[in-house]
Amino acid sequence: MTAVRIVRLATGGDGVGGLEDGRTVFVPRTGAGDLVELSQVRTYRRYARARIGRLVEPSPDRVVPPCPHYVKDECGGCQLQHLTAEAQRAARRGSVGDALRRIARLDAPDPQIVPAEQEFGYRTKITLAVDEGGRRIGLHPFDRPDRVFELEHCHITRDELMHLWTGLRALRSLLPASLRQLVLRLDRSGGRHVLLVVDPAADAWQGGAALASGLAGRGLDATLWIRPEDGEPRPLDVRAGEPEPYPATVFEQVNPAMGDKVRAFAIGALGDVAGRQALDLYAGIGETTAILVRAGARVQSVESDARAVAEAEARGPAAERLVGRVERMLDRLHRPDRVITNPPRTGMDERVTAALARFGPERIVYISCDPATLARDLSRLPGYRLTGALAFDLFPQTAHVETVVTLEHA
Repeated sequence: MTAVRIVRLATGGDGVGGLEDGRTVFVPRTGAGDLVELSQVRTYRRYARARIGRLVEPSPDRVVPPCPHYVKDECGGCQLQHLTAEAQRAARRGSVGDALRRIARLDAPDPQIVPAEQEFGYRTKITLAVDEGGRRIGLHPFDRPDRVFELEHCHITRDELMHLWTGLRALRSLLPASLRQLVLRLDRSGGRHVLLVVDPAADAWQGGAALASGLAGRGLDATLWIRPEDGEPRPLDVRAGEPEPYPATVFEQVNPAMGDKVRAFAIGALGDVAGRQALDLYAGIGETTAILVRAGARVQSVESDARAVAEAEARGPAAERLVGRVERMLDRLHRPDRVITNPPRTGMDERVTAALARFGPERIVYISCDPATLARDLSRLPGYRLTGALAFDLFPQTAHVETVVTLEHA
């Protein structure tokens, strides 16, 4: 079998090599410099996908993954545990730079990257899948979203949540029979949350008191939540923890310490906002809005999650907060001087970028968790020039990266 040399990592973490017929081949769990014999080769018109059949010559960047699930179960939660931290960061920088050059057609180098404070044990939220019949609760192997392996310990998740998971496994018989998904979350104050996502057609679950008691008996006080799959969240009648716990279903960055660094840098990139009209798009629970208001800006924020907006209103300070999808709020927005936008992985709707181009703010700061959609959105703002880009290592052991770019009106 012909060996293939991996030359680089693609966005998403797969190694990239070349077949003898000229097609590019993507090989998960490889690194730049690896020489591998391929197995399970699947060819398509312009490319191929394969697995490692045999590692002939390892890259100097290779390390032994500390998580047994990464190898034994081919866990899809991480993509880069087999590489050194330095090689991982280089790959994430490269994915941003490649997208800016290839998709946005910008003459931009790979951005610098702010290293993570922790390489493992940083996630404050983990979402576990449940297989048919509830026999296994855990994560999916990569390339196999139809399968679930039983999770013992996730090495990138906080120990507080893994201790909670150990307790829940011991109390498995008390979980709802209709359980579809299990979300564990640690809030900013250290409170633990269990969100049970259940089949909406199933009978109402009455086991909340027993589960809360069982956890408390193991020293694992937690707030319990339940919601029907694809339904509105509602708290359980029986809960443990603070009387007014932080809503476990509202989005917050899974690496809060690094997320705070991203926010601080992005707000700083806006420059002096005193007396200026500012937009905070995809505003979440309003931390950015609050900082801008306190800095003297007149702020309109937009967020689709009404619960997040309610949390922002409760925390203050006062601001004009709009509830709804950004693309549906455009006719209610004032012409801004500065814009900060932090969309989901799908990026901004084309109507939003068109409105920003029409508004013509002096400066736009864009926080992105996906280089491809970031680059696509920048290509839709031809009246702006890129004046800064910085990546942040929020998700070590994975191929994901957070990026902040600054755009100035040309």
